[in-house]
Amino acid sequence: MTGTARDEILRRIRAAAVPPAPEPPRDYLRHAPGLDPDDRTAVLALFAERLAEYGATVLRAEDPGPAVARALADEGARSLVVPDGLPAGWLPAGWDGEVRTDRPPLGKAELDATDAVLTACAVAVADSGTLVLDGGPAQGRRAATLLPDLHVCVVRAEQVRSALPGALARLDPARPLTFVSGPSATADIEMIRVKGVHGPRRLVVVLLDRADAADGADRPTGSG
Repeated sequence: MTGTARDEILRRIRAAAVPPAPEPPRDYLRHAPGLDPDDRTAVLALFAERLAEYGATVLRAEDPGPAVARALADEGARSLVVPDGLPAGWLPAGWDGEVRTDRPPLGKAELDATDAVLTACAVAVADSGTLVLDGGPAQGRRAATLLPDLHVCVVRAEQVRSALPGALARLDPARPLTFVSGPSATADIEMIRVKGVHGPRRLVVVLLDRADAADGADRPTGSG
């Protein structure tokens, strides 16, 4: 194509009447239906209920170390991988299994041979029972959270938003986001459910009970 022809095509494209893109709606419900987002007790209860519906185990605790040890013992885990930045107090107190650090990064075979992974999350969604990991401190790289058969995730009460809009406001879209709603599972056309296809077959959430954190991020700007 000659430069003259190309210039003419581009000129016609620029001159074409293209309607402006519509402004996305901003008046949608920003919190879980029928739930006061400032009622933290109700938000945490909904989160635990949704997780249980997915088949995840929820342990509510004030001290994460013993709760993590209980989760590993109950699930029969004998080895655990932990990411950088994990608080020392989250390590399983009294558990006699092997703790492996992911530094230098463990290979796929090593991760696959490890029974469990222990992480934090970036934010959580009560209405859908979802954990969101963004690869930040104590969350680790995606491979380490997908290959072990058991994922134990410690969630602080103040991280739980009642619905997705409040959670998205706390996330950086430039980071590698992983949304986890219950243990990994899929179903074929005959609706035969298979666990562990895309990630861990078992999920335990240690929910650190502190129901006094405000949930203002779930409310639209200017609401009371």
